[in-house]
Amino acid sequence: MKRLLFLILLISASYAEIKDLTLDKAVELVKKNNSDIKIAKLKEEIAKFNTKIAKSYNYGSMDMVINALRSNDAGNVFGFKLQSREAKFIDFGFDQFLAPLGQVLEMLNANPGGLPQGFTQDMGSILNIEPKKLNYPEARNHFQTKLSYKVPLFTGMKLTMYEKISKAMEKMSHLDAKKVVNQKLYETKKTFWDIALVENYIKNLKILKKNMDELEYIIKTFKEEGYAKHTDVLEVRAKKIEVLSYLNQAKMNRDLAYQYISFLTGEKIVNIKPPSSAPSLPKDPTPKLVKKSIDFKKVKLAKKITKMNVKLNKSGFYPTLGAFGEYGSSDDKFLNRFFDKDAYTVGAQFKWNLFSGGKDKANYEKARVEYMKVNEQYNLAQKGLALKINQIKTEVKSRDYDIKAQQAQFDLAKEIYKMYKEKYKEGLAKISDVLIKHSEEIQVLLKLLETKTKRNEKVYELESLIDKGE
Repeated sequence: MKRLLFLILLISASYAEIKDLTLDKAVELVKKNNSDIKIAKLKEEIAKFNTKIAKSYNYGSMDMVINALRSNDAGNVFGFKLQSREAKFIDFGFDQFLAPLGQVLEMLNANPGGLPQGFTQDMGSILNIEPKKLNYPEARNHFQTKLSYKVPLFTGMKLTMYEKISKAMEKMSHLDAKKVVNQKLYETKKTFWDIALVENYIKNLKILKKNMDELEYIIKTFKEEGYAKHTDVLEVRAKKIEVLSYLNQAKMNRDLAYQYISFLTGEKIVNIKPPSSAPSLPKDPTPKLVKKSIDFKKVKLAKKITKMNVKLNKSGFYPTLGAFGEYGSSDDKFLNRFFDKDAYTVGAQFKWNLFSGGKDKANYEKARVEYMKVNEQYNLAQKGLALKINQIKTEVKSRDYDIKAQQAQFDLAKEIYKMYKEKYKEGLAKISDVLIKHSEEIQVLLKLLETKTKRNEKVYELESLIDKGE
């Protein structure tokens, strides 16, 4: 029963709907739930681990190696015994050497005045004996436990540059994540305002439809009294169908916008709470906005990285110095008498590449040219971003003037339509004139809302360029 109740609650939570969504809440949900932002954050975490990996090379590496071997190879078996500190004279075949040597010594004792005849030949034959225990040893087990440590002492600043570049790439990944966040917030705010404006459009279309219903009622009344023609009624109905078409299209656009904002926020959004005022442009001057922009910070960081890369490639001209140490023990039994048979080795290595076919120089020159290229991109980014920001500011200001003018035109169009409707009642205007004024009112309204949409879109586009900090 408890499991069933938990399952019901889980299903209910998955279909939870949000009503009266505010813009601030939408932004909060996007930062929390959006998958693209989560992926960007995970990439940022990966970059942090890359920095840790680059830093780890400075500390060298320590390994424990355990070898378990068995062999009857003469070289291996003798080496195993030496490593185990168990080598004996008998392992050299001294048993086969001493027996004939003893016979020669007996002959020498029997003839103390001089060397026995054939002594030289006898010694030669003894020295040519192939000792069986040395050449054909029995198979032997060998267990070696060894701890080794290697550390770089000087690499021509190569490891230092790797670490610095990795840290810079971590910052670059952080800026990339911010750019993704800004892009998704831009899409969210734009869609939010699209919904708010289309809701306003639907509201006005409903008012216009209501006006058409009233006009249709008036014409029908006039027709009954003989003051209107049947074609007047048909014209009004046709115009009303056109308004309904606009209304249905606006509702479908609203539904699509709600689907998209639900996708961005990761929640089912039922309706929104329209903002009380339109977004405003940042007040900072253009040069300051350029320095605060994410793209400028990225190209500035790229310039720094390429400069470090020049130093990195310069390290190929310097020697390297490293140290190492080993400690371990060997025996034919695992960990047997470990400290009695232990051994150590320490040392250092100096390495300097004297010739590489010009590769090091080519890599250095390539890195230097790359830095020159990025430096030009840095200068271009400053100018380009300043131009883009100024263009956006100018366009927004121009849209503000257009909105004031179009709002006045819309208010006038509404009054003109009312005036023509009254004239029609008095027989001073044709129904076609009234419908024309009605169409003009719709067109002015649509143009006004499109201008507001484009104006807000540009404001949010400028916001998406700026790094607002954490």
